[in-house]
Amino acid sequence: MGLGQTSVLAFVIDTTGSMSDDINEAKRVSFSIIDSRRGTPEEPSEYILVPFNDPDFGPLTRTENADVFKERINSLSADGGGDLPEMCLSGLQMALAGAPPSSDIFVFTDAAAKDFDLLSTIKAMIESTKSRVTFMLTSPFSFRRKRGVLASQRVYSRSMSQSEMQLYRDLAHASGGQAIEVTKSTLSKATAVIMDSSISALVTVLQVIGSPANAENISFLLDSSLSNVTVYITGVSPNFTLYSPTGVSQSGSVPVGPLGSIQTVGNLWRVKLNSDIQTGEWSISITSTSTYTIKVIGQSSVDFLFNFVEQSEGGDFTPKDNRPFIGRSATLFLSVTREDLVTVTDVLLAEVSGLDTVNGTVTSVGGSGFLVYLQKIPEGAFVIHLKGLLNDSSSTDRFQRQSPTQLRGSRVAIAAQSNGTIDPANPFSLSFTLASNGSGGNYTIRARTDRSFSVSVPSSLNVEAGGSAQGTVTLTAPPNTESGTDVTLTIEAEDPGSTDSNYVTLRLTVMAEVTDVSRPVCKVVSIKADCPVKCGSASWELTAKLTDGIGSGISSVSVNVGNGSLSISNAMSENGTNVTVAFYNASCCSQEVELVMVDGVGNVGTCFTSIKHLTLKTTTLMPATITTTNRGYSVLFSKYLLLFVYLMW
Repeated sequence: MGLGQTSVLAFVIDTTGSMSDDINEAKRVSFSIIDSRRGTPEEPSEYILVPFNDPDFGPLTRTENADVFKERINSLSADGGGDLPEMCLSGLQMALAGAPPSSDIFVFTDAAAKDFDLLSTIKAMIESTKSRVTFMLTSPFSFRRKRGVLASQRVYSRSMSQSEMQLYRDLAHASGGQAIEVTKSTLSKATAVIMDSSISALVTVLQVIGSPANAENISFLLDSSLSNVTVYITGVSPNFTLYSPTGVSQSGSVPVGPLGSIQTVGNLWRVKLNSDIQTGEWSISITSTSTYTIKVIGQSSVDFLFNFVEQSEGGDFTPKDNRPFIGRSATLFLSVTREDLVTVTDVLLAEVSGLDTVNGTVTSVGGSGFLVYLQKIPEGAFVIHLKGLLNDSSSTDRFQRQSPTQLRGSRVAIAAQSNGTIDPANPFSLSFTLASNGSGGNYTIRARTDRSFSVSVPSSLNVEAGGSAQGTVTLTAPPNTESGTDVTLTIEAEDPGSTDSNYVTLRLTVMAEVTDVSRPVCKVVSIKADCPVKCGSASWELTAKLTDGIGSGISSVSVNVGNGSLSISNAMSENGTNVTVAFYNASCCSQEVELVMVDGVGNVGTCFTSIKHLTLKTTTLMPATITTTNRGYSVLFSKYLLLFVYLMW
């Protein structure tokens, strides 16, 4: 089927006192995925882990090595907390910044978010990364205790309020994930969702949010390229029936029926369709006493990627890094996988509320690419629907795909460019432009990073209706920040009525100014050689001092020429500088050695010595001085060594 897209296993885990069972379940399901899929096409390409507590969160682990991930998650334990709200959104922000785009991120917690002021930043990062976030929310009817508190002093936590739970639900819905609410004892049944999501080439066929007002009938298309199709329904006691294209039905109260198997846990109904999937139009009739969600996923080689784009003066299209203007025309660039199998017929923007749909005009630009011209951007949140035909089958085999992440337009525009790098020794300033297509007034400005760098930004900018204004963000990295560290900066602007906002997300790199431009040097202290004509029975030795002056220090020494053994030790010179002492021992048959020295910023020096003419017993020769270069070497032996060679000649 050509499943080429790989998955990422990403966990954000609350490690406060009541989370012991949840942590153990996260370990169990991650170990099961790793062990069962290692060496197969379904093996995750990367592993992400972010723990959070209170007040701490992180560090971020991102690795391709499954054993490293196992070690990190196995080291987690439940401790601390005690006041219930935790730093959940800070941990999620770190994961969104560190994970690849379009990742599935699973958050384990039983507490409300203390850092809810990050909500708008999290929503902006979800939109920009197109990552899906699923919350595994466990019932808090187990104790939370602070470090050192005795069992008799355990404090039982209260339940999260509906507004606190709704924050997690809203984020899950906006991202295309789910908010799964279970007890700690039933969590192991709910983590089947993680197994389902951590497979390659996973596509979203449909995802909708329904209201409890009326009974609804929701239809979706399944095509012949799909396999492992699963339907998820979340809500409070939804009453539903699933119908196949031939009219066969199965009620949600039937665990095993003609269409598939149904597992129920907490607020989740997981419907695993039988492997002999009928192609065509399926439907679900549903009633519920509260808001519910329906999500249909499966494996397929047919999917799409997209970006809103802008046309430059030269005619090229560049991706937009924020929300498009509401009510204005827009252009969408869409790339379809396995374009040889499909014919694209429709691309449309569908409001999540169901109130508006905008059909696009589709133009092929060659290969897998399409430009979609849209007359306007809807007022409310929307998703992208792709529809078409499979070319390798009859014309009745239609397909549909949906972007899982909800998108939004805005009447506010904000733009900035990430020119330059951040020097941890100096503040870094970056200009941005704010423009309004709506009302004028004071626009609230917020700027945050995922690494808690110091950020200075004006709290507001005054913009006239239809006008623009400029502002400056200043970042200061801690002095000990390592060169090469990435930091994600999100700048947000909110209108005077707090009803509209936009953002720009920038990825910046910390790079310390390089002041060390001198290469390491070496000084030969002694050469001891006792090399007879039959070289195999004897050895020779070299001792040298390697220094980098007042530079960044020698970070590595290796043998580039020679078959001997090298040992390294450190010492302090008389003037207080660090000295690396190199001791080299080799057979007399290996008569040359070249050492390569690299300092902390990458300057390279070489140290070459040869004993080719030393065929008689010698005494220690010192001092012989070796000068070094980046690309080659020159050798200057002392007068004692030259005299010995002359006498031998």
